[in-house]
Amino acid sequence: MTDPWLALEPGADPAERARVLRRAHETFTAAGTVPRPVRSVVADSWLRSARAGVGPDGTANVELTDGDLGSYRAEHPLARVMPLVRELMGPFAADGEHLLAVCDEHGRLLWVEGHPSTRRKAGRMNFVPGARWSENAVGTNAPGTAVALDRPVQVFSAEHFIRRVQPWTCAAAPVHDPRTGRVLGAIDITGGDGLAHPHSLGFVQAVARAAESQLALLAPREPAADLPELSALGRDEARLTRAGRRIRLSRRHSEILVLLARHPEGMTGDELLCALYEDETVTPVTLRAELARLRGVVGPALLASRPYRLTEPVESDVAVVERRLESGAVMAASTGYPGPLLPASQAPAVVRLRRRLADGLRTALIARRDPDLLADWAHSTWGEEDVEVWRALAAVRPTAVVRARLAALEAELAAPAGWGRRI
Repeated sequence: MTDPWLALEPGADPAERARVLRRAHETFTAAGTVPRPVRSVVADSWLRSARAGVGPDGTANVELTDGDLGSYRAEHPLARVMPLVRELMGPFAADGEHLLAVCDEHGRLLWVEGHPSTRRKAGRMNFVPGARWSENAVGTNAPGTAVALDRPVQVFSAEHFIRRVQPWTCAAAPVHDPRTGRVLGAIDITGGDGLAHPHSLGFVQAVARAAESQLALLAPREPAADLPELSALGRDEARLTRAGRRIRLSRRHSEILVLLARHPEGMTGDELLCALYEDETVTPVTLRAELARLRGVVGPALLASRPYRLTEPVESDVAVVERRLESGAVMAASTGYPGPLLPASQAPAVVRLRRRLADGLRTALIARRDPDLLADWAHSTWGEEDVEVWRALAAVRPTAVVRARLAALEAELAAPAGWGRRI
């Protein structure tokens, strides 16, 4: 075949091809070998699916519903281009034979649109918004495989790994962030055998490129030169971006700016002393000297006194994560959390804020039961010993590695104090 991403060669008989593929699929599920003429892209996908533990009689899990789904979709970058996608693909998806679907970067379906009867038929295999159709969850399928490979791809009939999906054919193309190149998700068209045609793959590719162009036009302008931004998550020393300059702050200056950014109304000297120092013998003179040095670093125009306050709004990554959590956008909150707030800080108010933010996010992750988000937390430096997260991960992704790590953590918890430690 001239193009391995296309399902059928010109002039091929779809019915005969489907019969050949069904026999090949039966051979693979029985013996683990992939016979010809299965395309290499499909053969590789079948092997990945089997290694991920996907069974040919499985089904997709619905992970987001109702308010959670609505909040997540509203926060997702592809929400901004859905009007364009509907304009381009809507007539095609409304013909009673095809569905328009859009998934996120994890293969989770966000939108599935088309004629109600076709959606009901697809719903029997959980091809519905909120369901995870990643390759490692349901095996070979166009949106999941397109995201996994970052390539446009067709999947025809029995090329699908799960048997209940094999009556369908689909074509999908990934959509990228025009600024970073990161995969945001994929656009998919799903229907019958007629989609196994070069035109359908070219169609979704064109729509994906149009979506990327629209995202580039809609991308927010760079922050104004005089709008400060404070990055304090996952770093011991915060970074202030202001007037086009990136300023690396000392630990104490980081703590002060984090607290003042949280209190735009300002803080008195006594309030700052209590918030910053455990040692009650620290004098106001020490604090005033620190603030004077901070003015020299960030410029006198940003920091006022009586009370101590910032003279203009400062956007902090802490506030961004908090807003996302409050709106129920757990995925977006997790993406915006590179680590604990100023992890080396011992300032009492910073310690409280650090714990509150981390506890709020981990609680939301445990409640969401998203295996990818839980795995990201569990394998981070701050979550590697978080037994509650490992338990939640084991409940939704009980691999041997996860179970072994959880058993080791629980054994450590059960051991007597000091057991196994060198003295």
